[in-house]
Amino acid sequence: AMMTMQMGGLVMATLGWLGSILTCALPMWKVTAFIGSNIVVAQVFWEGLWMNCVYESTGQMQCKAYDSLLELTSDLQAARALVVTSIFVAFLAFFIALSGADCTRCVDDNGTKTRISAVAGVIFIMASIMLLIPVSWSANSIVSNFYNPMVPEALKRELGAALYIGWASSALQLFGGGVLCCSGSQSQQDPYPKKYRAVKTCGPMGYAMKDYV
Repeated sequence: AMMTMQMGGLVMATLGWLGSILTCALPMWKVTAFIGSNIVVAQVFWEGLWMNCVYESTGQMQCKAYDSLLELTSDLQAARALVVTSIFVAFLAFFIALSGADCTRCVDDNGTKTRISAVAGVIFIMASIMLLIPVSWSANSIVSNFYNPMVPEALKRELGAALYIGWASSALQLFGGGVLCCSGSQSQQDPYPKKYRAVKTCGPMGYAMKDYV
């Protein structure tokens, strides 16, 4: 049961890690908002951490990588650093969790394995927070600009698919890391506590030794 719990947590956290890679790579953090004069447009703009894309009504799409970091808004600049850090932290947690899993022989001592599993869970939770912060920050920036009357309609954006994937990935890493932490703490508890009972010492006639003076 404990091995099943560990593997379930590791699978959830790993799926979240793969999702964070997808979140980082997809250019759909911000997409064109179809409002006002933008309702009927021939082009759809996508903005991501590494490139922006233009999708034509003819079905053609052209993507261009950013020439400079200064082309990105402040939220996307911070997101690029935090998401990449989150991916590497989760990568480290994945291998730590593998070494502490019951199904591997990297470590023989069960007590050490449980501590390793708990440490991996904490690191996965850290990676989850590192992913959640930039995704939520970008979403807040998009919503604020959308309702800001000073921002022209042509520059208003909506939440892209990458943000939703980022939220889901963060949740998977958070829950997966939590399960790994719980499995580590529970396995340290002995399910069959040993009970010791005092042995009564008797003399040769069956009387307790304390009766002899």
